[in-house]
Amino acid sequence: MRRYGIIWGLLLALSASAAAGQDLAAYKQEALQETEQLRETLRHLAQELWRYAETALQEERSAALLAEALEAEGFRVQRGVAGMPTAFIAEWGSGRPIIGILAEYDALPGVGNAPVPERHSREDGVSSGHGCGHNLFGAASTVGAIVLKRMMERHRIPGTVRLYGTPAEETVVGKVYMARAGVFDDLDAAIEWHPGTETAVRNQPGRAMNNFIVRFHGQAAHASADPWNGRSALDAVELMNHAANMMREHVHPTARIHYVITDGGEAPNVVPERAEVWYYVRDINRERVEFMYEWLKKMAEGAALMTRTEYEIEFITGVHEVLLNRPLQEAVQANLELVGPPRFDAQEQQFARRLQEFLKIEPVGLDTTIKPLPEGPEPPRGGSTDVAEVSWITPTVGFTVATAARNVPWHSWATTACHGTSIGYKGAEVAAKVIAATGLDMLLRPELLQAAREEFLRLTGGRPYQSPLPPDQPPPLPSRTDR
Repeated sequence: MRRYGIIWGLLLALSASAAAGQDLAAYKQEALQETEQLRETLRHLAQELWRYAETALQEERSAALLAEALEAEGFRVQRGVAGMPTAFIAEWGSGRPIIGILAEYDALPGVGNAPVPERHSREDGVSSGHGCGHNLFGAASTVGAIVLKRMMERHRIPGTVRLYGTPAEETVVGKVYMARAGVFDDLDAAIEWHPGTETAVRNQPGRAMNNFIVRFHGQAAHASADPWNGRSALDAVELMNHAANMMREHVHPTARIHYVITDGGEAPNVVPERAEVWYYVRDINRERVEFMYEWLKKMAEGAALMTRTEYEIEFITGVHEVLLNRPLQEAVQANLELVGPPRFDAQEQQFARRLQEFLKIEPVGLDTTIKPLPEGPEPPRGGSTDVAEVSWITPTVGFTVATAARNVPWHSWATTACHGTSIGYKGAEVAAKVIAATGLDMLLRPELLQAAREEFLRLTGGRPYQSPLPPDQPPPLPSRTDR
């Protein structure tokens, strides 16, 4: 009899699991339809953000637009998070699981363009632009959160959905300071997406990075009449840069060291008493970045000694590499395949080909496929992202959706043009659907969150998150720049 009881119990459990799976599949279809009903809302939000084109830590109207849309939906909104006026958190529901959705909305300086397939300034004179598509990012994440909230409310699904309005990703700032403030600490998982030229799950970790400025202070003098009375801060900058360029031969091939001289003096006949150089240092992990950072600090000290100047270092921000989470990647891959890629029409493909012809690249149009998820992680490529900090605090997954013509230069006027058209809006709708479907997976499949947590603990070794920032350093001024 006991054996029959065990078998009966297993049959009941399997039956319940199958029923839950049927409910989940039905809920996902309902969520996709709900997203389509919000198509005009999504387009409006994306268009307004594109029009505002506000750069890092200056996204006042952009943050307000999204926060007010969520507040109108019934979310509880907290503004001015982590000392940044344009950071916010919008929350709905209560209890666990707590699902985080990341939203970005900052633009880039100097890449503004009309939504046309050639270089053409905007009629309103705005020179900044969404060359990274964060207008689509912010809009789709917001709509995805609204759809998930409506599904939870309608079907009494327990848990909490939380939309994080994260400013200044382009300067790799917003999430770093939010992470240090602990706002992600209680999440069970986080979802993010990004516009791109293809549709795929994120499967490469990017690069860890330190972002800092070195300022040298010397003594002004007449460069011809009495140069012996001068101590050149510019000489110190040039010596440091020369040493950094010698360093390149002796770092790992994955390392990246780049700089600009942001102040080199004002007139040739005055020995520069002040000069500064701004560095980004990147590699595949924090350990290598910190090693190079300490090395460069010694170069700054040496350059100051050689030129009899003084120096100071302003550390702006730093990030880890992204931790990939395989169970969540597989869930997002399934949802990408459920939703399908953006369905671009002939007019949109023609727009993309005209843009490519203007740029003198092969006119192959827009990508309409979904890339398969490889068996393992791909090598690091591209730049750095502050999403990495979230991934070291909670299991995090990301994906890209095609929103711009294939092979066009990113962070450019060309991508800004695409992101102000129906091409970008269609990609954003796909993203909102995938976010909502993945959120339902996280809420209704406890085994998924358990597997994701186990993978997270394996990758981190259970070590607590350590912010790269000094404990009391405030967020930087808005002028601290593009990635």
